[in-house]
Amino acid sequence: MSIQQPSPADHISRAASAQGDTMGALTGKTVAILVANEFEDLEVYYPLLRLSEEGAHVILGLVTLGAAPRPYLPGKPITGRHGLTAPPPFLREGYRYVTKPMAQLRLDEVGAVVIPGGFAPDVLRRDPAAVEFVRAAAAARKPVAAICHGPWLLFTADVVRGIRLTAYSSLKSDAIHAGARWVDEAAVRDGAIITSRDVDDLPDFCRAIIEALRE
Repeated sequence: MSIQQPSPADHISRAASAQGDTMGALTGKTVAILVANEFEDLEVYYPLLRLSEEGAHVILGLVTLGAAPRPYLPGKPITGRHGLTAPPPFLREGYRYVTKPMAQLRLDEVGAVVIPGGFAPDVLRRDPAAVEFVRAAAAARKPVAAICHGPWLLFTADVVRGIRLTAYSSLKSDAIHAGARWVDEAAVRDGAIITSRDVDDLPDFCRAIIEALRE
């Protein structure tokens, strides 16, 4: 007698029943995660998986400016500090996420913006399209979430004056010079701006993004 294996839909249905109304909280929402070379690997893929788990559609906005981590190879994809790539080989594009060049991202197609850390934000803030996109998102009061060195892009976009925020500890003086009010907390939300310090804060960071998008 053959035993019918549960389908992916069955697993999703059981998960939804177990989690109640939290499952699918972001269905119909689209989140842009901005990615460039030397990104902090977990700060891209943890939010991608966590937000898509809640039903969000994720766009990886790719900026190819800057050198990839060593070794350099012609045609090497955008690469994180620990060797993961964007797009990733372990996730099927078109299911949980899609990729777009940063210059092709439209503000009207996204509900929130996520800026991972690593050294990628130093690349992102040199890209005029990324700077203007973040500036416009903040002006439109869409959630803009930056973790670790991600606030570098917020500083360049000049969207943190008077804002209470956190970041990786070495950015404290940068934040103060940008006019922000520095605090040392796992996740800080001030209006549309959400910030966290590092990889250890990712659960708090994602919870704050989910809460902001549910409002």
